[in-house]
Amino acid sequence: MKVRALSLLSGGLDSILAVRLIQDQDIAVTGVSFVTPFFDAERARGAARGLGVPLVVVDFTEAHLSMLKKPRYGYGKNMNPCIDCHALMLREAGRKMEEMNGDFLFTGEVLGQRPMSQTKQSLHIVAKLSGYEDVILRPLSAKLLPETQPEREGKVDRSRLLDIQGRGRKRQIALAESYGITSYANPAGGCLLTDSGFSRKLRDLFDHTGDFPVRDVELLKVGRHFRLSPGAKIIVGRNQGENRVIQDLSREGDVIFRMQHVPGPLVLLVGKPDEESIRLAAAICARYSDAPTGEPAAVRCQAGPAVQSLTVVPADPRAVEEKLI
Repeated sequence: MKVRALSLLSGGLDSILAVRLIQDQDIAVTGVSFVTPFFDAERARGAARGLGVPLVVVDFTEAHLSMLKKPRYGYGKNMNPCIDCHALMLREAGRKMEEMNGDFLFTGEVLGQRPMSQTKQSLHIVAKLSGYEDVILRPLSAKLLPETQPEREGKVDRSRLLDIQGRGRKRQIALAESYGITSYANPAGGCLLTDSGFSRKLRDLFDHTGDFPVRDVELLKVGRHFRLSPGAKIIVGRNQGENRVIQDLSREGDVIFRMQHVPGPLVLLVGKPDEESIRLAAAICARYSDAPTGEPAAVRCQAGPAVQSLTVVPADPRAVEEKLI
């Protein structure tokens, strides 16, 4: 019976090369990729097409958010809980492997490439946390790591695996050229949790809100965000495209502000605002509009079916800056 393996496929060069190495051993490969509000599977879909492998896409938003609020091994430079995240992915992938009667899992991880999640100790922790430690193979660095079950059982020829380590990518690029691989995603980016600006907004959400819908995370991707009070914040659209997205994400209980007589942004107030927060939101709306500085401006304020007009002076830029998340 042909050996079958499940690959964690991100779409980056390392994960593509790992698949090629395993395919070279006449092993049937299926890719798996994960989606949350913080990353998607588009790069993986493109890579799977190029590799000619089927791809399983798993939305594990609920489990990921639960882990993200209190990761056992903490965060990286920003809000990226890489060790816990990778362990969760491997746990979910392991279940998929069992469903498809697969023989092992493998990833494109390279020993020493990332200081938090790809040290020898971290790779061991990730594998152990997943619950599938002995069937997780890292083909690019396998010769530098303990032998795994599929190697011991002869399902994978360890001698044909590699011993790449460190942050340099010369060997990967040379290997890609030997395979004729010319198109692959940049190793940087892909996860919003590594972005400092997004992470600040997410931390603010965690600090001021208990349970929250996924909608609140989606809002973090657009507009300028201002914390008006412990219970209320606003999102200010920066262009017509963002205004439309914010409008589409608005829900019952939110308050929407628009300028009445001059062009301006859409402002969404979420949470439990008091009168002071409502007037401040209107003043910030005017601040980012074409209303003349220092002169009263009319702002339309809508909360459900109730609509009122507020006359405010555009907020002082320095005071606004202090509220920016």
